Amino acid sequence: MSTPRSPGLPFIFVTLALDMIGLGLVIPVAPMLVAHLARDPLAAPQFLGLLVALFSTAQLLAAPIFGMLSDRFGRRPVLLISTLVTALAYMLAALAPSLMWLLLARTLGGVGAATVGVANAYIADVSTPENRARNFGIAGAAFGLGLIIGPALGGLLSGLDLRLPFLVSATLAALNFLYGLLVLPESRRAAPAPFDPRTLVPLRALGTLSHFSGLPVLAAVVLLGSLATQFLTSTWVLHGAMRYGWTPATNGLTLAIAGLLSAIVQVAVLPRVLRRVGPEQTVALGLLIGVASNVLYGLAAAPWMLWASLPIGALSGLATPALQAITTNKAAPHAQGAVQGALAGLTSISAIVGPLAATALFSRFASPHATPFVPGAAYFAAALLLFASFAVFASTRSVLQGEPA
Repeated sequence: MSTPRSPGLPFIFVTLALDMIGLGLVIPVAPMLVAHLARDPLAAPQFLGLLVALFSTAQLLAAPIFGMLSDRFGRRPVLLISTLVTALAYMLAALAPSLMWLLLARTLGGVGAATVGVANAYIADVSTPENRARNFGIAGAAFGLGLIIGPALGGLLSGLDLRLPFLVSATLAALNFLYGLLVLPESRRAAPAPFDPRTLVPLRALGTLSHFSGLPVLAAVVLLGSLATQFLTSTWVLHGAMRYGWTPATNGLTLAIAGLLSAIVQVAVLPRVLRRVGPEQTVALGLLIGVASNVLYGLAAAPWMLWASLPIGALSGLATPALQAITTNKAAPHAQGAVQGALAGLTSISAIVGPLAATALFSRFASPHATPFVPGAAYFAAALLLFASFAVFASTRSVLQGEPA
């Protein structure tokens, strides 16, 4: 049986970090590349929104399918193939001669990024119930590390050439494939799940969650929490520029510091909290801290107030790895991939709906001429979503007690 020290875990953590670095690399350059390729500069913002929507939609459709395929054929081949797809997507974007090619490349990139659920299933496979939350916390720290490195490196490289960040991302993904080819063992030890082609239909795949006691409630918690995150992240730069007059450099600095604080919480704080109160109460605590931090963000009339709230916001990240551990404990071993893929699909839904709703709310209440003028409206909405997530989580006693399925 694999142990939590499996040689595959470092590959998973590196993959998650590189995924975030790759995404971060292209954030500063994507608007400029779209404007460069667009024949009509006024249409560039719409194409940029379409890039994001296609990426998230492809991720939504592919995530449940990849999860089920990993249950049937193993985690290793699915993870390696997705890494190659990611490398190809970045290379196509780097060489894209037109917007249509760039749209195709980002859609393919969404497919390659759809294996977050498979990565989570791998972590569940090689972890014990006692240390799953800790390992998910390390995975969260890898995300935070990518959030720090990616945008900063992307801004630097884009000054040399608009397409260079995509080439670097493609190279990193290709090197990661070679690394995985050499060191990544198969993690799944359960008998292969029976293969039913009907389950490859994405919406039908989401129905897997209803097969295990407690998972539908946990899925609602995940969806509400993911929506709250989208409300926060999709308006952060807009809010900083409008309310405080921040430049892109200042906004990037806040994101880098937030990523650093998040990584510190996942590595240094999470294990202590888990030992003290357990995963169920850690989820509840993280959600309530998230409510408080978003209210503080919304009320921050001066920049120093928001800066001072960042450590509190980082503590809200306690909820995610503990919640991931609970969901993996609820699912049967042969269905870990399907369950994690379905949950990743729900996260992709939030990535499609959340930014649209959040930016609409921001435009309605946070523009200079809005009546009433509520610059923190999106953050207050995020706080409400997190409170709803907490209420759903707390309403089911069996979930809070972590009873096995």
